Amino acid sequence: MKFYNRENELKRLQEVQALSLENAQFMIVTGRRRVGKTRLLLRATENQPTLYFFVSRKAEPFLCEDFQQEITEKLQIPILGNVQSFSQLFRFLMQLSTTRSFNLIVDELQEFLNINPSVFSDMQRDWDTLKEQSRMNLLVCGSVHSMMHKIFEDYSAPLYGRATGFLRLKPFKVSVLKDILKENNPQYTAEDLLALYAFSGGVAKYVQLFVDNGALTFKKMLDLMIKEDSSFIADGKSMLVEEFGKDYAVYFTILSAIARGENTRGKIEAAVGKEVGGYITRMENDYGLLSKSRPLFAKSETKNVRYVVEDNFFAFFFRFIYKYSHIIEIGQLGELRKIIERDYATFSGKVLGKYFRDKLIEQGGITRIGSYWDKTGENEIDLIALNETEKVVQIIEIKRNEAHIRYSLLKEKAAAMLAKTGELKGYEMQYKGFSMADM
Repeated sequence: MKFYNRENELKRLQEVQALSLENAQFMIVTGRRRVGKTRLLLRATENQPTLYFFVSRKAEPFLCEDFQQEITEKLQIPILGNVQSFSQLFRFLMQLSTTRSFNLIVDELQEFLNINPSVFSDMQRDWDTLKEQSRMNLLVCGSVHSMMHKIFEDYSAPLYGRATGFLRLKPFKVSVLKDILKENNPQYTAEDLLALYAFSGGVAKYVQLFVDNGALTFKKMLDLMIKEDSSFIADGKSMLVEEFGKDYAVYFTILSAIARGENTRGKIEAAVGKEVGGYITRMENDYGLLSKSRPLFAKSETKNVRYVVEDNFFAFFFRFIYKYSHIIEIGQLGELRKIIERDYATFSGKVLGKYFRDKLIEQGGITRIGSYWDKTGENEIDLIALNETEKVVQIIEIKRNEAHIRYSLLKEKAAAMLAKTGELKGYEMQYKGFSMADM
């Protein structure tokens, strides 16, 4: 798949590279696995003197051997002797960068926590000592949120405050997914677009797998995902086990409960059998996997809260792959396929609401957006979008099939909401229905 989008991110990285010609720069690029961090950095530094170090889980001397070879090939500088430590190599490069400018990409830096944690304090020492004379553009990227937090964001972290910039790479926006489909499957349908959004969540690696395999219809996407050697089946568990460590089973149970609709604190704790506040907070703040959703206009202290799996790929994974892992274990993938096809309309109907939320945010012209439901759950409004400057509010119902949109009922729901909340006085009310025909 060709390189798509990322114009703003490329511009930012190129600005940083220009600054490094005069003063050393230290940019951190993070984001969930498979989102395209490495490809972005290589794209931003192509045709420039650049070293690329990938920190794999191997003994430090063997890593240094790989890195020495990279230095020799890319900078044409032989290194005499057998370097055994990354700290020694980093110090050499910091000293070298006082006489010449180059980019140093260190991919999956957090792996040194498993290999040699002292690397970070050594990097801190050499960066602090030599950065004033250096012209290095240091680009560090990593995926494991908890580990990156330990290295850079905790006040006591060894490299806290050293970075000169921070870039969090996000999945592709809905407009980019549409562009990709237009170019690679011009006859795509709304069902195909919704499937690409639901299955990939805009994560670059999954989009690339679909494009490179010519799987850009709903049916072909399922064919690619639901087979024995599918990375979609293995990826979800392997990534999160690494993130969560030994407590992964508790986290998985929470995510599974939310994915099947048990999305309130009480229902989640009933499913898990224990208090889950700490786990939920970490998944929300450290990992970005969950979001806490309150009814629009509700007070911040309300207990009328629902939790949502933010990442579309993981929402699908826990709704179908993890839930039915016993079917996968006995090789009955055809049966799993039938279950997905049976329940997909309900699952994708919820995803469609998120699609339109993302679409409205991307289009701009709104200052506040959310959903509404009362404590009984009987009065729900799918989406409310406000422009508080122009005093306009869109009250929106979302259905897969536009024939199921009932404007009279939507107005009744809105009237009940306004009577209860007392909000939106003086606003122009616009009642809208969105369906797959509006994607």
